Amino acid sequence: MSQFLYRLGQFSARRAWLVIVGWIAVIGILGGVAATAGGTFSTAMTINGTDAQKTIEMLEAKFSDASRGIGQVVFHKTDGLPFTDDEKANITAALVSVHDLPAVDDTVDPFTTQKKLDSGAKDAADAPGKFADGQKKLDRGQAKISKGYTDLAAARVDLADGRVKLATNQKKLDKGLAKIQAAEPDLRATKADVKAGIAYYTSLGGHEETIAELQANLALINDGLAAIGAGKKGIRDGQAAIDEAWVKIYDGERQANDGERELAHAQLKLDRGQIKLDDARAEFASARIILAGAANFRSVSSDNQTATGNVMFTTPISQVETADKEAVVAALSEISTDTLQVEFSQDLTRSLSGLLGPGEIIGLIVAAIVLFVMLGTLVAAGLPVLSAIVGVAISGASSVALAAVVESTTTTPILGVMLGLAVGIDYSLFILNRHRRQLKAGMPVAESIALANGTSGNSVTFAGLTVIIALAALNLTGIDFLGLMGSVGAAAIAVAVAVAVTFNPAIISLIGMRVLSTKERRTLDDRLERESKPITTSSASVFATRRPLVSLFATLAVLGIAAIPLLDMRLGLPDGSSEPTDSTGYKSYHLTQDAFGEGVNATLLVVATSPIPITKENELAFQASATTLIMGVDNVESSVPGGFSDDRTIAIFRVIPTGGPNDLSTQEVVHDIRALDGDFRAALDSSVNVTGMAPINIDVSEKLRLALPIYLGTVIGLSLLIMMLVFRSIWLPLIASAGFLFTVFATLGAVTAVFQWGWFGWIFDIHDPAPILSFLPTMLIGILFGLAMDYQLFLASGIREAFIHGQSATDSINYGLRLSRSVVTAAAIIMISVFGGFVFSHTTMIRPVGFGLAVGVLVDAFLVRLVLVPAALRMLGPAAWWLPKWIDRILPDVDVEGAKLERSVAHH
Repeated sequence: MSQFLYRLGQFSARRAWLVIVGWIAVIGILGGVAATAGGTFSTAMTINGTDAQKTIEMLEAKFSDASRGIGQVVFHKTDGLPFTDDEKANITAALVSVHDLPAVDDTVDPFTTQKKLDSGAKDAADAPGKFADGQKKLDRGQAKISKGYTDLAAARVDLADGRVKLATNQKKLDKGLAKIQAAEPDLRATKADVKAGIAYYTSLGGHEETIAELQANLALINDGLAAIGAGKKGIRDGQAAIDEAWVKIYDGERQANDGERELAHAQLKLDRGQIKLDDARAEFASARIILAGAANFRSVSSDNQTATGNVMFTTPISQVETADKEAVVAALSEISTDTLQVEFSQDLTRSLSGLLGPGEIIGLIVAAIVLFVMLGTLVAAGLPVLSAIVGVAISGASSVALAAVVESTTTTPILGVMLGLAVGIDYSLFILNRHRRQLKAGMPVAESIALANGTSGNSVTFAGLTVIIALAALNLTGIDFLGLMGSVGAAAIAVAVAVAVTFNPAIISLIGMRVLSTKERRTLDDRLERESKPITTSSASVFATRRPLVSLFATLAVLGIAAIPLLDMRLGLPDGSSEPTDSTGYKSYHLTQDAFGEGVNATLLVVATSPIPITKENELAFQASATTLIMGVDNVESSVPGGFSDDRTIAIFRVIPTGGPNDLSTQEVVHDIRALDGDFRAALDSSVNVTGMAPINIDVSEKLRLALPIYLGTVIGLSLLIMMLVFRSIWLPLIASAGFLFTVFATLGAVTAVFQWGWFGWIFDIHDPAPILSFLPTMLIGILFGLAMDYQLFLASGIREAFIHGQSATDSINYGLRLSRSVVTAAAIIMISVFGGFVFSHTTMIRPVGFGLAVGVLVDAFLVRLVLVPAALRMLGPAAWWLPKWIDRILPDVDVEGAKLERSVAHH
């Protein structure tokens, strides 16, 4: 590799403009691709395979309405007065106008929603009275029907009695008629006989007494016949009366039958009314449970001064174009007045507005100043910065273009820029520093460029490869977005190395001797005229070798104290409270929290899935049972049903916890609801899942926490193997790896103290301390490992070189430190400056990354590599370089420092 880099340095120096133009062409091509590819960046962190992510994917497939992107808009009165009717109308009209935007599927008017909520609550309050009134009416109707049946029964008894009486009278009448009918023939026969007798005696003459007697009998017979006629008439009249009575009885029975049918119909109607009332009561019992669950949910605050509206997009929020979000913000911002404040959630406003902000620019300026102080010339100081900018331009454009085909977070390209700037400057500086040292020793420019590229360039390549491996190993965690960050960061490192060993020599060749200051060139000329030898590096002792025990224990004490806050570290992802205080996302978050409680910012989406469709008749009972189970979980504020999927197998509930997105109580709510799966299956034959931003963040943090020990172990193993390979020692890799662990613990402790505990928040603009960025520990381990190996490589190479060439163990340590500590110190300060600039980044998630890397470099370079490791090596003496012979035979000779090349060039 050294020989190849040597020849590459020669080529780059001889064909300087070709190399420079080539890199400019690459920037132009990639810049054009990035500008036209239309790549977008997501603010959401997701991990495939987690419960929350699988639930989202299921909703996208079966319940598209539930997976729509939602942006929240907060309307707030700044004058302390309730919303006026005009302001309500303006807000409603603005939301209606937003509804017409192409990317918007629907909007939710807070005042309409609150009106429905209030109406439902009023109806619920009035329902028991209405049910009681309805029951009273039914009871009165039942009493009337019961009385009707009683009266009907009495009438039927009377009719039966009438039948009996009529039958009795009929019998009597029939008997009288029979007697008359039996007596009348005899009486008429007797009358004929009497008349015959009268005629006979009259014909005889005389017999007046007999005739008179017969005539008297005839008169009696006529009276009897007249009585019989009168009896017959009476019987006929009685029969007519009986017949008329029968007609009345028949009419009465018909009326009774009609009345009975009417009563039966009335009873049927009454029974149906009772069933409806009972069903309404049952539905109300379910509705009352549902309403009780939603009782604490509001879209307009109780003081009528804050309202939250929602904008639903046609796609998930991560897929909504920035221009579409900006159109929504612009349309709703138009109604803002002196008394009406309009703010937006971070989902609507957070985007990748730029790769560099003021803080990053300041960090770059500080790095340039350090370079100038170290190198003494603006020309030389500008070279590493220029090389870093070229590398960053390429890696930044590449990451933006990549976002067009791969889902990427806003943090990914910024991380690439951060690493590209820091290592780009350092790698260029290492090669430039070697070149300047060789020039001062009298080596010709062209030869010095090639040799510096073959020696320090080889070290840079190996160091870069170490960082690339560490970052690429982030893919081993199985976490997609973290693996992508690692891959983009690794690509940025690869570009920085390529620029350092090609573009750097080309620029150096054009600059010539101007990489040295005027004073340095004058000193070189004087020395060459006198033919004096160049100044050699001193082996005078340094503090770490003079006081190894003090250095060791003092450093361990400082690192141990710094690591204490790590014991309290919690992982999470930033929410609106982490945004700058003057941002709309921060204002929206706190306005919502103040008006409706912390939990509104941590709304959970609970999804109940049934194997069979939930019928409309059973939906209230289903929702009520689910609400009962959900509200039984501790720290749940409210649960609001959100409807059913088209196939009615999925029901969703929007659940508001009592705590915020990063509260421990919210994490417990998510776990407790997931633990209800058995209860859901038993009560509703359904499964239950939880998703939403808070559950996604919880799942991401937990999976990262589980992956962290595995990744740390992998990195430590890699560290031992690399250093054993390079330095051919057992103890040095162990000491250096232990020092790396101390660096990680102290760095994470410092990050926890500042970002979670809020220490020095006034300096770093940490107004709302929160859990540590979930992927930060893993990311820090990967990056700091690579940088730690860089510093260890440059420092220990000089120590090992001196030891191999016969110096004592202690003198070797002193020589190596004095040889490389100035450039390592400068490189560390530059990295701290660059990373420190990102502490004040306009992107919230990048701030703790910048702080952690800055602190990590500070600790690792100045405490671990320059104090702790040298002190430990001093205490070990020559044993520090012991390596079993069988291992020595197995390990290849990598010659990282390019010693063979240097001897070869010196020989020629």
